Amino acid sequence: MSPEQVTSPRSGRRAVRIGVHLKPQHAQYADLRRAVAAAEEAGVDLVTTWDHFYPLTGDPAGEHFESWTMLGAWAQATSRVELGTLVSSVGYRNPDLLADMARTLDHVSGGRFILGIGAGWAERDYLEYGYDFGSVGSRLAMLEAALPRIEARWARLNPAPTRKIPILIGGGGVKKTLRYTARHADIWHGFGTPDELAHKHAVLDEWCAVEGRDPAAIERATAADDGPGDRGEQGDALLAAGTTLITVRTDGPRYDFGPLREWIAWRDERNTPG
Repeated sequence: MSPEQVTSPRSGRRAVRIGVHLKPQHAQYADLRRAVAAAEEAGVDLVTTWDHFYPLTGDPAGEHFESWTMLGAWAQATSRVELGTLVSSVGYRNPDLLADMARTLDHVSGGRFILGIGAGWAERDYLEYGYDFGSVGSRLAMLEAALPRIEARWARLNPAPTRKIPILIGGGGVKKTLRYTARHADIWHGFGTPDELAHKHAVLDEWCAVEGRDPAAIERATAADDGPGDRGEQGDALLAAGTTLITVRTDGPRYDFGPLREWIAWRDERNTPG
């Protein structure tokens, strides 16, 4: 189900969607290939991976794979799920090149690619790959400048994208990130408790009014709590806060889908009429 398919027959609200975030660390590619196939078979809506160059947890010198190359292979190996980055750092690639890469993956996947993008934060990635780390302010300024360039490049490419490629912006800054989200994004991915997310949703709604956007046009997303607990209780609290896209994170090499299947069952119950 794409972001354009927004309503649940049960409630009239935007339908609940479940994503899985496959961390590309501490695993062989064969493990990742099996995981993305299993995720599609399980019924997940969206499969994402991060855009980093080293493991973020565990052995910092552990096995790791680059996201965009891998997403091209995933696009060929799947047929239904949407695919994307959660999220790409704007500082790693020229924005016009990034737009062309996204357009190409849009075609390779048959219109299933989502461009997840943010200001970036992982200093090691920048320093070891020769990028200027700058400051939070300079990285946010880069994000602000890049978003209209990406949209303008999509309008000039031949062939054009197969659809309006959804933009997902990750990050929670209320003064800048949420305003850029209101201006450009189709999905906002944030973190926090349901109460914290509800507050940021309200701020995003205010920025939508400033930018002339319908707040309902922006899907609200977050990551599921990795710890133990009642998935339904957690999901209902997030849903009450306005979050309808919930992503379950899992790590290599095992890629445990037990929690994911519980979330999918909860999604199906919430989206079922009656």
